[in-house]
Amino acid sequence: MSHRSRSKSSFFCSEQLCSSRTQRRVSPMAALLFIAAVIAASSLPPSEAATSKGSFEDNFSIMWSENHFKTSEDGQIWYLSLDKETGCGFQTKQRYRFGWFSMKLKLVGGDSAGVVTAYYMCSENGAGPTRDELDFEFLGNRTGEPYLIQTNIYKDGVGNREMRHMLWFDPTEDFHTYSILWNNHQLVFFVDRVPVRVFKNNGKPNKFFPNEKPMYLFSSIWNADDWATRGGLEKTDWKKAPFVSSYKDFNVDGCQWEDPYPACVSTTTKNWWDQYDAWHLSASQKMDFAWVQRNLVIYDYCQDTERFATLPEECSLSPWD
Repeated sequence: MSHRSRSKSSFFCSEQLCSSRTQRRVSPMAALLFIAAVIAASSLPPSEAATSKGSFEDNFSIMWSENHFKTSEDGQIWYLSLDKETGCGFQTKQRYRFGWFSMKLKLVGGDSAGVVTAYYMCSENGAGPTRDELDFEFLGNRTGEPYLIQTNIYKDGVGNREMRHMLWFDPTEDFHTYSILWNNHQLVFFVDRVPVRVFKNNGKPNKFFPNEKPMYLFSSIWNADDWATRGGLEKTDWKKAPFVSSYKDFNVDGCQWEDPYPACVSTTTKNWWDQYDAWHLSASQKMDFAWVQRNLVIYDYCQDTERFATLPEECSLSPWD
């Protein structure tokens, strides 16, 4: 597998909604106030304070193009590169079902139009028709334009649950932490411990919340200039290659899968990520999430009535509960 080609058609939105949201920009004062609020926010979840667990070889396997993978001299920073020939990707050796999954990334700098860095969890090694999947996709852009984050969620091979956000920082200048909290009650996507997306379960059998299949964690860099930047209008400038994304500080505190069914999947007494406090946003997280909703959301499928004559079932669930 050389890239995640399934994603090239994974984002659609009404022209009116996309254009109006894209015009929104965060004022410097608002950003400064938000950063101050984050500094004063509640403490990190227990796993965030932990050190990385083992070397790259302990946790991951290269999926393809091993010659496009490098590490720093001390082995603590990992680099994936993309050129006109191919990209590169890795995956965890273990599968997990529920937990906290975190990695620090520094994205491709300069002119990165057409380049996608994907950081995601998936129940299969490929784009299988019945996969469950949780996506962070970082969409490159022309020099000076902001990176966008696209998130998506699949259950049994059905996605179409895209959101897009701007960031309040330049993700190419330094490492930032991207995390997923996953339990049977909610999925929360975090950027530097700030919740940017909340996806709730209704507690009933449904076709939208992935809670049954264990998942690997993956990351890859690949060319998606047929859709990623301005809907494919901006093409990858191969004269700027190689494009390099950097990684460090992988951390997982989750339920490692063991056949036929590990006990940690169903307990709510031992693991912080599946106790009552992890079923909902905290008060300070709600403040941060509200700021993100007001200032950084570019596209939300639950607001796209042109795309969905009837909004999907989960759109009626409140992220605040």
